[in-house]
Amino acid sequence: KLDLRGIFPPLTTPFSPTQEVDYGQLEGNLRHYASIPFRGLVVLGSSGEFPLLAPRERLELVSRVRRALPRDRLLLAGSGCESTRATIELTGSMAEAGADAALVVTPCYYRGAMSSAALVRHYTEVAEASPVPVVLYSVPANTGLELPLEAVLILAQHPNIIGIKDSGGDITRIGLIVHKTQQEDFQVLSGSAGFLLASYAVGASGGICALANVLGAPLCQLEHLCRQGRWQEARELQQRLIEPNAVVTRRFGIPGLKKAMDLFGYYGGPCRAPLAPLSPAQVEELRGTFSINGWL
Repeated sequence: KLDLRGIFPPLTTPFSPTQEVDYGQLEGNLRHYASIPFRGLVVLGSSGEFPLLAPRERLELVSRVRRALPRDRLLLAGSGCESTRATIELTGSMAEAGADAALVVTPCYYRGAMSSAALVRHYTEVAEASPVPVVLYSVPANTGLELPLEAVLILAQHPNIIGIKDSGGDITRIGLIVHKTQQEDFQVLSGSAGFLLASYAVGASGGICALANVLGAPLCQLEHLCRQGRWQEARELQQRLIEPNAVVTRRFGIPGLKKAMDLFGYYGGPCRAPLAPLSPAQVEELRGTFSINGWL
């Protein structure tokens, strides 16, 4: 099974001013990230604007990132679709393109019908068919649906389901998943830099954090401090990350994340419509949030 311990940035997808995928800027960002001790990279997570991409663009992104990534760094690729059949097909394609594991978000359009039994069946069929390990992905802020705890505990027993990215922010739930899956080789990844220390304190293995696109080295340092039990230093660092994390997630979303990348010397660039750019006043609020916490 894959060892997921560490920090993964969920890569943004760079677009040109005409909203075409800009593979040159992607490769530039990857060169910057190569010097940061990430465990790996996530392509086509929520930060990657995956619902706004055509299937050929999704596959090309995975293929390009795999070619640029050293073999000792993992590549996780988002492959969740609304139907089980489409998810199985896309997961296979992602594996062919070079993904080491598939990150599979909950289907949610018919969320009222997404009972624990339906979700267990969906993920089990995907895992049975997948040539690479599967990581569950629960992101209720985007889907309006939290993968139920009972479903997670059943799915954790499947040999090809190796973990979960939990972005809900409920530390009690994260701790309980860690506790209840100790007999399985199941890894829990924090879905946000805002509760990363708390997740490590209750036994999480790592984090897939949007803020790692901007402050990757500090997040890797936070992970290092937690692993060494240097909790006071970890706490001080975590406190300086809470507001910057909020401003590139809940407050301003992907347009804010991309603008922060621009401020820190990466290529953020525009989002694809209908996501709209920040106003000048919002950019100043974003800049001020990073400055007041000592990052700019």
